[in-house]
Formats: sequence, C-alpha cells, structure tokens
Amino acid sequence: MLDHFPFYLAIIVLIVLLIMLSNRIRVAYPVLLVLAGLAVSFIPGIPALKIDPELIFIIFLPPLLYEAAWATSWKELWHWRRIVGSFAFIVVFLTAISVAFVANTFIPGFSLALGFLLGGIVSPPDAVSASAILKFVKVPKRMSSILEGESLLNDASSLIIMRFAMIAVATGQFIWYQAAASFVWMVVGGVVIGLLIGLVFKKVHKWLPTDVNMDIILTLVTPYAMYMGAEAVHASGVLAVVSGGLYLSYHRHEFLSGSSRLRGENVWQSLVFLLNGLVFILIGLDLPEITAGLKNEGIGFYQATGYGLLITATLIFGRMLAAYGSLIVTRIASYFITVADRNPGAKAPVLMGWTGMRGVVSLAAALSIPVAFDNGVQFPQRNLILYITFIVILVTLVLQGLTLPILIRKVTLPVWNDHLPEDETETLLREELANVSLDYLQENHASDLEHSFHLKKLASQWRNQLQSDEESAVPDYVKFAYRNILEEQRQLLIKKNKNEERIDEEIIRKFLHRIDLDEEKLNLE
Repeated sequence: MLDHFPFYLAIIVLIVLLIMLSNRIRVAYPVLLVLAGLAVSFIPGIPALKIDPELIFIIFLPPLLYEAAWATSWKELWHWRRIVGSFAFIVVFLTAISVAFVANTFIPGFSLALGFLLGGIVSPPDAVSASAILKFVKVPKRMSSILEGESLLNDASSLIIMRFAMIAVATGQFIWYQAAASFVWMVVGGVVIGLLIGLVFKKVHKWLPTDVNMDIILTLVTPYAMYMGAEAVHASGVLAVVSGGLYLSYHRHEFLSGSSRLRGENVWQSLVFLLNGLVFILIGLDLPEITAGLKNEGIGFYQATGYGLLITATLIFGRMLAAYGSLIVTRIASYFITVADRNPGAKAPVLMGWTGMRGVVSLAAALSIPVAFDNGVQFPQRNLILYITFIVILVTLVLQGLTLPILIRKVTLPVWNDHLPEDETETLLREELANVSLDYLQENHASDLEHSFHLKKLASQWRNQLQSDEESAVPDYVKFAYRNILEEQRQLLIKKNKNEERIDEEIIRKFLHRIDLDEEKLNLE
C-alpha cells in the first residue's frame, strides 16, 4: 500500500485535471475518466490493480446512493412514480430476460441462468453518467426527475435479479415461490430497515447535544448503517439507503440546524466528487486483470469483444423499445386511470431510450461473482462475463455519452407546463416571504417597529426589496426577531413545497439555502 501511495495521489490529481478538462470541452467527465483509466493501464510499470467488489459495494455505493437520495425531490418522485417504477423494475427485469435469451442463443456455453445473471449485471443504467451529461444541456424538468428517480431504484432491482440468478447457476434449479418470497422480503425488508434506521438517526440528531461537526459525522455514518443493517438480514441494502435517505432528506429541516445543513452540503459535495471520479477511473484501470482472465480461459479477444458488442446492442435496442412501450401503455392507461401526462409526445422516448449508460454498479456486480463455488468447482464463464460487462460500460459511456448532448439539441421536445416558469415562481415566493415577514413584525414587534431603526430597515427591505446602505451594530432583540422571521419564511416554503404541486422543489430548495445563509450570517456576527 505504501509503495503505491504516490501512484494513488497521482490518480487523484489526474481525476481533478480531467474533470476540469471535461468542463472546459463540455464532455461528461465519466467518459474522459474511463478512457484515461484505460490509457493509464497500458503504461509499462503501472501497478496491477485488483478491485475488491466489496470495496465498491460497501465503501462507494452507500454514500453515492445516499447523496443522490438527498438531492432527489420526493414530490417529483411521487408525481412520476408509475413511469419511474416501470423503468426501475419492469424494464430492468425485461432487459435481463432479453440479455438471457440473446446470450443463450449466440454465446457458446451460456445457459439461460448464466444469461439471466449477465442481464442482471448490465441492466441498470448509471445515474452519475446521465447526471454529468445533463449538466451541459438543458432538458425538461420532468425528464431529469424521471431519470433521477429511476437511477435511485434500478440498482436495487438489478442486484436482486443477480442474487436469484447466482442461486440458479449454483444449484441448477429455480424454485419460483421461494424466489418470490425472497423478493418480497428484500424489497419490503430493505425499505422498512432503511426507514427505521433513518428514524433512529433523526432522533439522535434531535435528542443529543450535537454540534455541526458531530452532525456531519453522523450523516457520513448513516448510509453505511442502513446498507449493512439491511444486508445483514438478507434484505436490499440499496433500497434501505434510498428509502432512509429520502426520509431524512424530507425531514432535514426538523433535525439539522442551518449551519449543519450548509457545512454538511459542502463536505458531501467534495466526498461525492472524489468517489465518483475514483470509481470511473478504476473501471478503465481494471482492464488488464479482465483481459488476463480471458487469456487463461482461451477465449479470443475479438470473439469476446463481438459478444460484448452484441449484448450492448441488445441493451440499447431493448431500452428504446421500452421507452416507446411506456408511451403506448401510458396512453392506454389514461383511459382508465389518472396519469401524470396522457400524451407525453413521440420524441421524448428517443431521449429516454438513449440515456442508458452503464457504470460502476455493473462492474462491481460482475466482480462480485466468485471464482469458484464452495465445492471448489470453477464458476462458469466468469471472465467472459467480466469482459462483456466492461465492453458494455465502455461502449455505452463513450457512444451514448458523447452523442446524447447532440441528440438533445437536435430533438425538439414539446413544451410541458408541469411547473410555473422559474421567474414567475421566484417572484411569487419573494412576495409571499416578504408578506409573512411583515406580518410577523406587525404581530410581534408593532411597538418596537415605530422606534427601532433596525426593525424599520428590515421592514423597508421587504417592502421595497431593496438593501439599505446604512451600517451600525445590530441590537440582540433585532437579531432575535430576524431569526424568528427567517424561521417563519422557512416554514412557509416547506408548506408551499408540500401543498403546491406546480412549484418546482429545486427552486424552493434554492430559497431555503438562502435562508440558511442568512441565518449563518447572524451566527457569525
């Protein structure tokens, strides 16, 4: 470890430089990182890198999922729950079946069980890749919300599929009623455990005399507790982290102070930045180990690459079919139930279908396949599965990752009015915040308002939305009043978010962030 420490430091510096370059040339950084890792792996003398899948599942996956859950709007997730659920579960399941039949038909020695295992591994699109690409191009809010929601849940469904397929490969049989019972437990158990652990940590934050540093440390521990707690009882650790993360995110203003939210956000942004960079460059660096396994089994490089391209084409074609299938199902269902949008347009599925980049979860899942069974028998086709997974990740990241921004600019989407326009929303919120602030002053500080320069200044600021240039020491009672006013504003925004569907939660979060900043300024004075 110490011998290779300078190499690891150099990798971190390389990640930072490549992400700076990706921002400059407007290319999604996962593409550059994977290609860079691939290039570095061919440099003579580079230390051989062996990725422990448990390292990715335990160290990388929980915090990445937890941060994604905190950034996801529960309101948007619930609004688009049907299409999110269909892509995260039904489409993943159908994709795994498609891969199973293609692999069984065209790849020698691949049974249906092995094909289903491969399908479970490569079926979930990667959330980080899509988010990095969408950062450079503007897409409708509904599309980004659906992609974010899907990415939170599809990892869980794919890992559940993989677990059942592993049992079928090992035992040579598949007992459907046992699998169904296990599936229910993994889903329900994972969600319940995540919510329970989330509730425990929420109470810990509220009841114990924690400060900002302690709050941040507890937030770092929380996703690992959720993941390991669920996995310990054979439930879904991914669903535990997602459900617990969504619960705590929804209640964040009840148990975290403004200072904890602000500083914790900075810590988490830096942590996730580093973890995302590492996992993508590790994908490229792992190629020598994967190709060495192919040589040991006597599988030709070009032959294995052809199998990888075939599976990749199956995935891309299958997702495009699923995107248009969801459009047809939505239109039919709209005659019987209330749907979020009965006519989403024929062009939107093109973009949904093309956002199928695979990433680190697929690689970690493939690496987690044991080399041999408990009885010592070698696991069949393990190295070929690893190589096919690598080809799928590489091709989807490079091909779809580089062309998706072009496709988004070329495809003219219909104008959707899911939310009020951003400028209209901000104007509305400013007016309501000013009103609630003035009402508070009139009700609680009417007498002081006549004689206090500082309270008059606050009232004038909200009346005119202008900042006075006068400066002087602010009395404590004014700070107290202002702090209470900020809390009134915060509660108004939280209530608005719960009750007003047409107000974009992202804008509300922006206003809540400003309130936290104003509160932090008071703490520093």
